[in-house]
Amino acid sequence: MFNPVLVHQTRSIRTILPLSKPFLHGNGNVFRQIQSSPSFKKGPKIRLGSVPSNSVKAMADTAVSNGVTAVVTVRPPINPLTAGGQVIDDVEDLFSKSLQLELVSAKDENKPTISGNAKIKGVVVKDCEVQYEAEFQVPVDFGEIGAILVVNEHALEMYLKDIVLDGLPSGLVTITCESWVQPNTSKDPRIFFTNKKLRYAELVNLRGNGEGERQKADRIYDYDVYNDLGDPDEDEELKRPVLGGKQHPYPRRCRTGRPHCKTDEASEERVPSKSLIPISPYVPRDEEFSAIKETTFVIRGLFGQLRSLIPNLKAEFVDTDGFPNFTEIDKLFREGVKIKDAEFWKSLLPGFVEEIKDIGDFFLRFTSPETFKRDRFFWFRDEEFARETLAGLNPCSIRLITEWPLKSSLDPKIYGPSESAITTEMIESEIKGCTTVKEALNQKKLFILDYHDLFLPYVEQVRELGDRTLYGSRTVFYLNPDGTLRPLAIELTRPPMDGKPQWKQAFTPSSDSTKSWLWKLAKAHVLAHDSGYHQLISHWLRTHCSVEPYAIAAHRQLSAMHPINRLLKPHFRYTMEINSLARQSLINAGGVIESTFLPGKYSMLLSSIIYDKQWRFDHQALPQDLISRGMAAKDPSSPHGLKLTIEDYPFAQDGLDLWDIIKQWVTDYVSHYYPDPSLVESDEELQAWWTEIRTVGHGDKQDETWWPVLNSPKDLIDTITSIVWVASGLHAAVNFGQYEYAAYFPNRPTIARANMPNEDPSDDEWQIFFERPEAALLTTFPNQRQATAVISVLDVLSAHSPDEDYLGKYMEPAWGEDKIIKGAFEKFQGRLMELKGIINLRNADKNLKNRHGAGSLPYELLMPLADKSGVTGKGVPYSISI
Repeated sequence: MFNPVLVHQTRSIRTILPLSKPFLHGNGNVFRQIQSSPSFKKGPKIRLGSVPSNSVKAMADTAVSNGVTAVVTVRPPINPLTAGGQVIDDVEDLFSKSLQLELVSAKDENKPTISGNAKIKGVVVKDCEVQYEAEFQVPVDFGEIGAILVVNEHALEMYLKDIVLDGLPSGLVTITCESWVQPNTSKDPRIFFTNKKLRYAELVNLRGNGEGERQKADRIYDYDVYNDLGDPDEDEELKRPVLGGKQHPYPRRCRTGRPHCKTDEASEERVPSKSLIPISPYVPRDEEFSAIKETTFVIRGLFGQLRSLIPNLKAEFVDTDGFPNFTEIDKLFREGVKIKDAEFWKSLLPGFVEEIKDIGDFFLRFTSPETFKRDRFFWFRDEEFARETLAGLNPCSIRLITEWPLKSSLDPKIYGPSESAITTEMIESEIKGCTTVKEALNQKKLFILDYHDLFLPYVEQVRELGDRTLYGSRTVFYLNPDGTLRPLAIELTRPPMDGKPQWKQAFTPSSDSTKSWLWKLAKAHVLAHDSGYHQLISHWLRTHCSVEPYAIAAHRQLSAMHPINRLLKPHFRYTMEINSLARQSLINAGGVIESTFLPGKYSMLLSSIIYDKQWRFDHQALPQDLISRGMAAKDPSSPHGLKLTIEDYPFAQDGLDLWDIIKQWVTDYVSHYYPDPSLVESDEELQAWWTEIRTVGHGDKQDETWWPVLNSPKDLIDTITSIVWVASGLHAAVNFGQYEYAAYFPNRPTIARANMPNEDPSDDEWQIFFERPEAALLTTFPNQRQATAVISVLDVLSAHSPDEDYLGKYMEPAWGEDKIIKGAFEKFQGRLMELKGIINLRNADKNLKNRHGAGSLPYELLMPLADKSGVTGKGVPYSISI
């Protein structure tokens, strides 16, 4: 029986950097900066002529040699213990072929390399890892090992986890690889290095030359604009503008190099969508979901089905009318709805399809979200509407009102009078004599959801789509003495169009039945606006889209052994692939987002406009975000140095705790590697990374004055903390609650299909509303096709995988190589566990009414760990991987 070798990583990054100016050199915390040159055109030539290990005798005549054993741990794309007959050839290949290794001297790269043949040694059952072993005779004058060259002689690609060298004078050396090595018929080796010049060569390879179409096995990181969302070759109606550039500023994505469309030279051809499992557009091989992870097959399969969702729904639901009553909506979660294509729905949502055996029919029945289970009428209450602006799915839009009266900044010649329909008298009437508007402003008690000027320019275009409508909207809230918000007024505005003047009206809660129903309808419109903003801006733009350029730049400018690369690596894991899948199935022309969310075909264009107007890197830091919205003010005497404007603001409370925990971990890490402030400014790889983010990845905003500079460890700590927060905490807050809060869609309709009944109504239209106002609300909500699509997508997006990589759950191998970093990480883990207890105590505090109350869902979206997979409404992964 094979006894697996247990490798203890006792050598730190310091040991395997033999240069005169390494990242880490010397004793204790002394740090020296390497000199890099990110602008060089050609990498150094590497001498690949080798001396076989058994032919080192001639060299050993003049120098004593050491016996060195190399143990290589790989994860093949098959499980050799469970592989079936159809892959027996792959198993035979695994056990019969080898890995060729060559040791490169750091002392003198002109020395011949020492080669060895690594044969399979055994399988570690627990992790399905395969270990190879090679023996070398290394002369003592060979010097430190500068790099290891690897040639994969198998027919299969291999995921190379690490290489451990035992027998060197300096002791045990572990080189963490964590990269896919392709079958190498050309015998060109992969380089896993410690040597400075070889690092440069690897960076040159990763950058590519910006030419040609990328192939699956490539490891090239380059930039491109979003020119692959449309499909004009398929249908002229599917043509979409290019996002990125002066006309439509936008972050950059990873370049694929696919040919351009025949009918539109500005657009890139889309990947064929005929196959059931999607063929993703190119992403570098190391960015793809690992084949050994269950996530791979689950997520790719689900996204493949999502591409077929809209066509299947058209076949299932021929009638595009709304639900006839609320009982029919509830049936989606209770009895279910009869379906025709059971196989499709089983593949997309296997747990939701049931067969009634007596009659042989299949029914699709969604799981009731926790909000609906706790309170069937939660969506109907104004208190819940207000509470969710602080503790719901989109807690990032509410802001303090600082100027009165409210006024539009749009051109009144185009959009009509700029004065708001929400007046001082209206607000003071709703406050009912408690205070005046002036006093409420001074006491910071008035807040707003403001989508007025963002959406008003697109009202006419969206209405022309025919199956939806749009307004500009404002919603004003008042802060009650108990810390809860109360909605006071909603303003809806239509600009001048179709020969009609501007229409605007303000609505308030009322005991009058007509006004009460108009209020409910206005609230449905605002919720559709908030849903669209959440999905396109708070979720997609601020997390998925903005993070991708950080990851691309890291691979292009930070060598694999750079400490900041190692710190950020888990926070970029799988983001590029999930974004690639989103461009194929969700945000593409005619895709799920356009079909089911309010802006329709203008969705991505709108996200570009808001990126141009609103996105700032310095405001991605949670404290600065809160300050910019008036939701907090600097206060050295308060926790986190901030005083919250609304103390019971669950997203901010838990978020600031998580922010501080992340920042302390980043501080410990950065302080260890950059003890001297001058080292940050002189670190050329680091400066090149940050410059490329500003000038290329987010290059459309490169001239903005708010970009931070990296001149000190503090600058670096603040910048890295913001990136880590966005990739982990912010994404968790705006993503993993989607099913719980929005699956029962009356709570958060994603689309509004009908105008307000009092907008230029005919006598007959008003009479219909007057006699059956509930029908007007149902007509405003999504129809059966749209609602079913949204619920299906939200279930996919809200679920944690069984092997989710939660923040702080596991230590990256590179972090464990240094005792100080390992200790800092263990402290990080401990603080995350403390946060779990703090959140539980807050949710049990009856005085915190925005997170504790009859039928209310406790706020757990920033709970670090989830206790199970699937839809949990809690858990913060390291990265944006769904």
